[in-house]
Amino acid sequence: MRMTTRLALAATVSLLTAVAGASLAADKITIGTEGAYPPFNNLEADGTLTGFDVDIAKALCEEMKAECTFVTQDWDGIIPALQAKKFDAIVASMSITPERKEKVDFTNKYYNTPPAIAVPKDSTIAEATEAGLDGKVLGAQGSTTHSNYAEAHMKKSELKLYPTADEYKLDLANGRIDAAIDDVVVLSEWLKTADGACCKLLGTLPVDKQINGEGAGIAVRKGDDALREKLNAAIVAIRANGKYKEINAKYFPFDVYGD
Repeated sequence: MRMTTRLALAATVSLLTAVAGASLAADKITIGTEGAYPPFNNLEADGTLTGFDVDIAKALCEEMKAECTFVTQDWDGIIPALQAKKFDAIVASMSITPERKEKVDFTNKYYNTPPAIAVPKDSTIAEATEAGLDGKVLGAQGSTTHSNYAEAHMKKSELKLYPTADEYKLDLANGRIDAAIDDVVVLSEWLKTADGACCKLLGTLPVDKQINGEGAGIAVRKGDDALREKLNAAIVAIRANGKYKEINAKYFPFDVYGD
């Protein structure tokens, strides 16, 4: 009887240890981001990651009581890297679109801002429309909703694609392209810098929900419902407890959560 009790106790301890180990493993989350899309995510010269996406991800991890690490990944390969389990979630201003939903699952949005057009300050382009950009060279980061938008709605322009936002900004500043399309916040924040002093915001564009999506969400692997729901609950929590507002105010003078 005593031996049976000991065996049962040992089995219980073993089971609890296994459960605790599994729980601990589940609380370790690796987050992928681009690190080249300020003010949302940026890899600084000292190797640290900064930006709204990064701070939001850290707040969500704190809310979930999860131990999170970050990995940078070029934008073109970010979904394949998630699918290959290089990381568990993408927090990189990724718009929730029907096309991407075929490859990954998304949380609810954590912000939503419209696309816009920027041009040099001495530009003769009068309006941010297809007619206004007729015959002009329009720059965009490739494999983004903004490049897709340009392909669909700016057909009279010559579209030039770039691996990163920094590269189209450089060409716009140096007169190698006539205009650029991106998120209004990304362009507006760049225009406040010394590098962006060359240019101005021409205007925002009407949102095409089929292309621009439902706002920026966090992508997880198909079927990872447990992580998706934990993240959704954490988004609701930081919106309610003031943490989201605190992070928002650090970067923007308005609520980027949107409609």
